[in-house]
Amino acid sequence: MKFRQYFPLWLQIMVGGLATAGGLLAMRQEPAIVPPPPRPETLVNVVIAKPDSYSLRVRSRGTVAPKRKIDVVAQVAGQVVAVDASFVDGGFFTEGAALIHIDSRDYEYARDSARAHLAAAEESLAVEQGRARQARGEWRDLNNEAANALFLRKPQLATARARLQAARAALKKAELDLQRTRISVPFSGRVRRTFVDLGQYVTPGTPVAAVYDTSVAQVRLPLTDRQAALVDLPLGFQADADNPGPPVLLRGQVSGKRYQWQGYITRTDASIDTRSRLHYAVAEVAAPFARRSMAQHGPDHPDAPLVVGLFVEAEIKGRRLENLVRLPATAVFNRDQIYHLDAQQQIVPTRVKLLQRDRDYAWIEAGQLGGVAVVVSHQAYMAPGLKVVARTWTGNQLVDAGE
Repeated sequence: MKFRQYFPLWLQIMVGGLATAGGLLAMRQEPAIVPPPPRPETLVNVVIAKPDSYSLRVRSRGTVAPKRKIDVVAQVAGQVVAVDASFVDGGFFTEGAALIHIDSRDYEYARDSARAHLAAAEESLAVEQGRARQARGEWRDLNNEAANALFLRKPQLATARARLQAARAALKKAELDLQRTRISVPFSGRVRRTFVDLGQYVTPGTPVAAVYDTSVAQVRLPLTDRQAALVDLPLGFQADADNPGPPVLLRGQVSGKRYQWQGYITRTDASIDTRSRLHYAVAEVAAPFARRSMAQHGPDHPDAPLVVGLFVEAEIKGRRLENLVRLPATAVFNRDQIYHLDAQQQIVPTRVKLLQRDRDYAWIEAGQLGGVAVVVSHQAYMAPGLKVVARTWTGNQLVDAGE
């Protein structure tokens, strides 16, 4: 009681708390020392770079166009009196077939008249030749060597010969005009568009139809400078018997089905496009409307006409290149960088010369990469100098790009 009287309550509480804390500290056990957990290993997928030779394929796109297209015009005047069944938009015609006939009666009359004038000119020449022979005989009877040209009828004879030549030319012109009443084209092709029809009157120069040749179709393919180098197409290339040009595989879709056609690069444009700085190579496909074999397109759609205006994808076979490395496409990042491992299994960044890349693979110049382990994925989670554990990549099987 006396203790409580001489010490205030707050002091009593503080002393009790200190005593309790001291007791607890006295009973506390020292904590055990636990070592830190080991750092997890960084696993990376790698492939071993193996230099080899590859024939790279260059991809491009273009639109199918005819190699030869013309506008057919009338060369004589007259009424269209007949048209061929193929003279319609999209109609096929053969070489030399008459597409339309112009009324030929006036030209037949002109031909007959020219024949009559020719006969008269031949008669006139024959008469003058006889008179000239008679004049020479008379002059010899006079025993005078100084003969007069007019007396010998030389000018008259020259005039008769000139009239004969003019009559022959007039007959040829009349026959030519008669032939032109039958309008044809010197190649087999297809009518793109007609401009006249039965009963219409045409004059020289009147457009009759727009047609194109169906023997060859062509596609202009844009190529970058690097692609042109891979295909080995110099500026001004022209295919010939000794160098037919690189083969091209064209693919397109017609009526919901995929088709393909085989062609060849036959030439390049004479200059580089000044706006895009691209080269243009021209691929040609022979007989684009011919029936294709089942082996080319499979049993579902063996026939595949290469229609003008169709947009197609092209795959050009390039020249064989030595000392290249093919890697999974994911191995290259930032357009021209890869990570590979050094002898201590540390990440090393390297810039490479990328020659080609598609959805699955990238082809680069080997340089000093032969035999090194190249990281194929997750480069964003790595840094130069990071030590890793390599794991051989087991993705899709690598297939030769030239196969």
